[in-house]
Parts: sequence; C-alpha cells; structure tokens
Amino acid sequence: MARVTGRRSRKRRLQSDINVVPYIDVMLVLLIIFMVTAPLLNVGVDVNLPQADAHALEQAKKQPVVVSVGKDGALSLTYEGVSRPQAVDAAQLVAKVKAFVAADPNVPVYVAGDREVSYQTVFAVLSMLQRDAGVPRAGLMGAPESSGPPKK
Repeated sequence: MARVTGRRSRKRRLQSDINVVPYIDVMLVLLIIFMVTAPLLNVGVDVNLPQADAHALEQAKKQPVVVSVGKDGALSLTYEGVSRPQAVDAAQLVAKVKAFVAADPNVPVYVAGDREVSYQTVFAVLSMLQRDAGVPRAGLMGAPESSGPPKK
C-alpha cells in the first residue's frame, strides 16, 4: 500500500465565520445613494398665501347660497328661488347672506370665483363672509377638470 504524503492527508477545515465584505460594499453603496438623493427631496416652491380666519367646511345637503366673483371682481348672489344671479355690492352681499344665516345657521355658502380673478380677491370674499356675515361654513366651488388643457 502506498503511503500518502502529509499534505494530501490533511483535510481542509471549514471556515465557520461569515464573510461580511460583500455586505459592507452594499451598505456603502446605499449610503452614497441616500447621501446624494436626500438633498434633492427638500426642493419646494415658496408660495405667499393670503391669511384669513377661515374655518373648515362640512358637507351639507341643503340648497346652497352661491356667491360668484367675476373676473373683474364684480359680486353676484344666487340662492334658492332665484333663476339667475343677482348683482350685488359688498354691503348688500353681507346683509343678504347674514339674513340667510340668521334664518338657518347651517345653510351652506359657496364662493365661485372666475378662473381669471385673483386668488386674493376670492379669499377676501371668503373671509368677509365668515367675519362680517357670520357664515359658519364657507367653501370654494369649482368645475371638474376638462380632458384638454385650459383655454386661455
């Protein structure tokens, strides 16, 4: 029988610890990705919003009072029993809406602003309705978006 040399007879021992080098590589790559993308997530647009003391709007099932603001800032009022909007000034608007609110405190009041009117004008009407006319609920009215781009 042939004698086997010592080199061949020694068996290799199994390595019992985990090789963590690939995990460290993956961790470093992820760290670099997050370091590069994190500053990009904080990009925003500064908007100078008008301020008013408005309250949240709740949905109601009653016939609403609609205040329309034309593109020139003209006010008109539509309510139950009126077929077309009535042109009013700010004092008349406050008086009429105040009467509706006195008759029914839960009457919904909406402001429908023309697309061309400034946001500040519509917001001022909303604020005036809540502050001067005592409207507990005042909301904005809108139309569903059309399929095409807005007309200019």
